[in-house]
Amino acid sequence: MHYALLIHEPEAESYPDGESGQAWLDILAAHTAYGQEMGAAGVFVGGAGLKRTDAATTVRVTPQGRTVHDGPFAETREQLGGLYMIDVPDLDAAIEWAKKLPIAKTGSIEIRPMLPPPPQG
Repeated sequence: MHYALLIHEPEAESYPDGESGQAWLDILAAHTAYGQEMGAAGVFVGGAGLKRTDAATTVRVTPQGRTVHDGPFAETREQLGGLYMIDVPDLDAAIEWAKKLPIAKTGSIEIRPMLPPPPQG
């Protein structure tokens, strides 16, 4: 079964110096090692880190129409920082991989089952 491991972190606290700081470089090294471990175990399907929220754009859909805004549309201190897609037998296995996932000082990993791909043809 495919699961998405969604990484939520408070980016201002976790990476105070942005993408040039040591905290950022350290977490990238940890994610590289984690990805290699997942690849060796044959569970890695895909994934990517995301740029900081100041690079985000949100399209908001309302009955009045669609509007475009700078930044994410979230009222939370934690932001989606990236994701991994894994193929494991069950939720228990997904939880074990989520427990190993490197995040900075604080944050959470949301485990979400993925829908099967639509039929081809």
